[in-house]
Amino acid sequence: MQVPALEHNNEVIGESLDLMKYIDAQFHGPQLLPQDPARREFAEELFSNAGSFHKSVSSTLKGEGDEAVTEAAFDDIEAALSKFDDGPFFLGQFSLADIAYAPFMERYQPVLLDMRNYDVTAKRPKLATWIQEMSKIEGYNQTRRDPKEHVENYNKRFAVILFCPTHQKLDNHVQGETASPLKGFEMSRDFSPVQQLYS
Repeated sequence: MQVPALEHNNEVIGESLDLMKYIDAQFHGPQLLPQDPARREFAEELFSNAGSFHKSVSSTLKGEGDEAVTEAAFDDIEAALSKFDDGPFFLGQFSLADIAYAPFMERYQPVLLDMRNYDVTAKRPKLATWIQEMSKIEGYNQTRRDPKEHVENYNKRFAVILFCPTHQKLDNHVQGETASPLKGFEMSRDFSPVQQLYS
């Protein structure tokens, strides 16, 4: 696995969040962390929560986590996007916070839709708008991968964990029912994609 790293002024920075902050502080160009103390503090809060967000969603995809925790994680994202009203991004205007969460959303939106038939933007208008606005950024579009690639990779990684609906409708979240749209599934495993890798 390759990870980003930068050697500059005899210093090596290798952790993604630290790397983004270092580049923003040390190199010329528009600053992507605002000077406003309240927004800067909120950005740090978002950075510190990124790992737990990733863990909660990936655990559900592996069949190890609580679906309610994943729903709550996306609800927290919706609430975070509602904090500032002067733009569609986490801090109002585009910032490092958006860059930090873009890789997660790029993966989890198509993967959850494919593996769970779960639309993360349903009843989350701020998140839907954020995804649309991110897709308009040329630099982001140059680096993001095809959603089909993410779906294929996650299916292979989890070997594949497939969830088949029983009595629970998949669109509860959209219809406003109280039951979780991710509940009511029976788990089965199809190892054929993995077997094909070694055949």
